[in-house]
Amino acid sequence: MLSHANPLRRPARVVIAGVSGVGKSTLARRISQALDLPYTEIDGLYHGAGWVPRPEFLDDVDLFIREPSWITEWQYRDARPMLSARADTLVWLDLPSPIAISRVVRRTIRRSRTRVELWNGNTEPGLWHALVSPEGIIRWALAHQRRYRRTVPAASLEHPHLQVVRLRSQREVDSWLAGPLATAQRGM
Repeated sequence: MLSHANPLRRPARVVIAGVSGVGKSTLARRISQALDLPYTEIDGLYHGAGWVPRPEFLDDVDLFIREPSWITEWQYRDARPMLSARADTLVWLDLPSPIAISRVVRRTIRRSRTRVELWNGNTEPGLWHALVSPEGIIRWALAHQRRYRRTVPAASLEHPHLQVVRLRSQREVDSWLAGPLATAQRGM
């Protein structure tokens, strides 16, 4: 596994891993802009109206990963093997749980208040749902943080072609974007 200080080949097909709240989509947009990679927000492909999974989800994933360059989040168990096989770089946002949870709580409150449409007509169910429901985003984030500590290393072993970059703090994220990624952007 690469540290954020190691040399980086210029990424063309990137997945961003991490639990809810660590900043996967934000980082994906930043990398997309820096490297001119088309960004597909995978939640928009997965969630249909009423939060029902779209039956064509995996077909849509298969379609966009056939392109020569792209960036998306490394989510949804059924899609991960496809994404890992085709990606050249996996960026793992392994931020501490308190940071992820505080961010997801703030995001949930903001989205609940504004009733912003997320994907396919869906809006944030609210803080109570996020805390109490088994499908609630806060409970999900808490339950899945440890899983990434198993699944990301396993994916890197199963797919040795993947450059894996593990970032453990916002400072490391910012440093990596300004250092190794900027160097890769210049094609070095």
